[in-house]
Amino acid sequence: MDLDAYVNAHRATWERLDDLSRRRNLSGDEADEIIDAYQRVATHLSVIRSSAPDASLVAYLSALLARARSRAAGSKASTWADMGRFVAQTFPAALYRMRWWWLTVMGVSMALAVTITWWLIEHPAIEQYLTTPAQVDKLVTNDFEGYYSEYAATSFAAQVWTNNFWLAALCIALGVFGFPVVLMLVYNVANLAIVASIMIRHGRGDLFFGLILPHGMLELTCLFVAGGVGLRLFWAWVSPGPRTRVTALGEEGRSAIGVAIGLVVLLLISGVIEAFVTPSGLPTWARVGIGITVWIGFLAYVFTLGRWAHNAGQTGDISERDRGYEVPVAA
Repeated sequence: MDLDAYVNAHRATWERLDDLSRRRNLSGDEADEIIDAYQRVATHLSVIRSSAPDASLVAYLSALLARARSRAAGSKASTWADMGRFVAQTFPAALYRMRWWWLTVMGVSMALAVTITWWLIEHPAIEQYLTTPAQVDKLVTNDFEGYYSEYAATSFAAQVWTNNFWLAALCIALGVFGFPVVLMLVYNVANLAIVASIMIRHGRGDLFFGLILPHGMLELTCLFVAGGVGLRLFWAWVSPGPRTRVTALGEEGRSAIGVAIGLVVLLLISGVIEAFVTPSGLPTWARVGIGITVWIGFLAYVFTLGRWAHNAGQTGDISERDRGYEVPVAA
């Protein structure tokens, strides 16, 4: 199919639908017209997808149809039902469907962290190439513990949440390129291992784990989820299977956006724990117990609600209706 000729032949219809979908008020005739134009443009999109897939054109028509559908059927405002559906079905289903990706990232990352930590402890001379004795003493005696109480809890929680979500968002956004995700994961794991080795070798391992575990289990899991989702996005481009690359990237990309939205909430919970629980006066067993409880709660959420939603047909992708594939009809 000659795509340029097809675009020229139907551009007027697309522009008319765009104009109607942007109007505040529609007359009776215009309401009928927008439904008719919607149906024709939906057919055009289907033809382009099957005959001459062009990513930018498909994205443009999909967005146009989504806007027109909302205008024709009445804007679909976010409701508590929509939020409940996302929390109970869409988000956990996406996590469950991609579980082997982020569980693998988690396993490999933790194995790497343990290996680097052990190697640094067994080779103390390496420490002098990484930092100075004065810096080590400062870290062990003050800086590591003081980091969690240096700022007011509220502002610290906001700062931690912002930094962690930015890192997770980068893992997902750069996932299509593959290598940057691996680089970010290795960098963060190596930093964790270096601090762990210093604290353990200087007899402060109890302090290290007592301050890391309360928030770190959920926080690191969120990072591993983001890394796994990013790598899944990369693999959708490398090996799309029976789907076209455009279709595979579209489906996995929409699921990845949903996961990113869910991680906002999870990282907020982690940030609150880091700001209010980690530096609190609670005994170590209580602080670590809170962290373990929250982490187990997350895993239960994924492997119960997520499994049920996935078995019911949910994939974590948005519905065809919200993508503009479902055609509105006149009342």
